[in-house]
Amino acid sequence: MYVAVKGGEKAVKHSQRLVTKKRRGDTRVPEISPDQIKHQLGLGLDRVMAEGSLYDETAAAKAIQQAQGDLTEAVFLVRAFRTTLKRFGTSRPVDTTEMTAFRRVSGIYKDIPGGQILGPTYDYTHRLIETGPAPDENGTGPDQPMPSLPDKLPRVMDLLIKQGLISDAPSALSPEPGRETEEDLTRQPLTFPVSRTLRLQALARGDEGFLLGSAYSLQRGFGLDRHPFLGELKVGVATVCFTPPELGFEIRIGRIRLTECVMVSRQDDAHGRAAGFDTGYGLVFGQNERKAMSMSLLDRSLSDTDKNADADTDKAAYPAQDPEFILSHCDSVESSGFVQHLKLPHYVDFQSELVFIRSRGNDQAPTKGEDG
Repeated sequence: MYVAVKGGEKAVKHSQRLVTKKRRGDTRVPEISPDQIKHQLGLGLDRVMAEGSLYDETAAAKAIQQAQGDLTEAVFLVRAFRTTLKRFGTSRPVDTTEMTAFRRVSGIYKDIPGGQILGPTYDYTHRLIETGPAPDENGTGPDQPMPSLPDKLPRVMDLLIKQGLISDAPSALSPEPGRETEEDLTRQPLTFPVSRTLRLQALARGDEGFLLGSAYSLQRGFGLDRHPFLGELKVGVATVCFTPPELGFEIRIGRIRLTECVMVSRQDDAHGRAAGFDTGYGLVFGQNERKAMSMSLLDRSLSDTDKNADADTDKAAYPAQDPEFILSHCDSVESSGFVQHLKLPHYVDFQSELVFIRSRGNDQAPTKGEDG
């Protein structure tokens, strides 16, 4: 336990007042509102909801405002708020084939059932800071009606499944059946070995930067031995259904934005497996495309580790193939908290280090009569 030094309470109160003043900024500038954050900083909002494990746009917007845009601090605030909420049940697993998709692309087929839907994305924009009004080349402004969106789209992976090219299709596209309500990282600590259900949950709420860097290492030769392909990336709105015990029948309780990704890579006929394709899966709150893609690449890599372990081969040759390394370090709140605790007083610890160094120096110093 860390104990504040004498007189620290007064300094802490002054620091808190300075935070409030700094957060407000110049009072001549209008104060930003949670509604502005919700509607104009949507991608940051989605990231906070995903890593905070709570789909609450208002809470996420207020957390971003309170944290002055520090998304890691905002995630911490959202998770702390989440612990105050009562859990009243478990919803039915969302069927992503019935998701109203406003963006859906595939890198393995040009023509897919339902067509490619580019939707809102920065993939095709010039990376230039706009100094004037946003360009509107097609004559449609933000207030123009959106085109109709399909309520149901078949999975691109179904094309490979029908051809028998994905050997473990059910487990590749969904968590382990029957275990959705048994394991929950928000209610119990992570222990190893870890099931795929918990692994996907840990990745879904993991830090985007860490997951992106780890997935990138796989493509640079520290893991995957061949080029992965984007099977399907879909962003849309899905309906959440729940059966209240007092009613006994299912009702719709809301709609949430989701990003789903399936990555595909070739699988050779080794270790008793037939040649075909292997997949990795990612599903996160909001429009979090980098996160979902990174998650699916890591899911595939960690799945390979599980299979190789069964085949009595090396369990993990690279960091991104090691479940304990990835899952123990991907949590932004855990990692941030441990690093930032170094700012707390460590006077006693450091004094012991000084004593050790000085004693070592005295032991190594030449005594009288020695030539050195």
